[in-house]
Amino acid sequence: QVQLVEPGGGLLQSGGPLRLSCAASGSLFGNNIMGWYRQAPGKQREMVAALTSGGSTNYIEPVKGRFTIYRDNVKNTMYLQMNRLKPEDTAVYYCHLLLSSGGNYWGKGTLVTVSS
Repeated sequence: QVQLVEPGGGLLQSGGPLRLSCAASGSLFGNNIMGWYRQAPGKQREMVAALTSGGSTNYIEPVKGRFTIYRDNVKNTMYLQMNRLKPEDTAVYYCHLLLSSGGNYWGKGTLVTVSS
């Protein structure tokens, strides 16, 4: 059974940094795509950043240059380094894993609140 655990949310002021982490059970970093999604109040969930097992990354435009997705295969952990946070980044952030076998897994989410 795959589990994704995301500690690391919090309340912080605009302009500050925050790093989210997502710890995955098992050795899951074969051919897969991992990503971070977020859902702001009253809005649909959106993909924020994605990282393939080959190392390719993709970001939505509002976070380009501010957010960085990366992972540590030894620790089975994925990270999202968020810099220069803005109030519009306030959302529940979810970790996601899509395996080449078709397995599709979500973390429970962690709340990030950015005050102006």
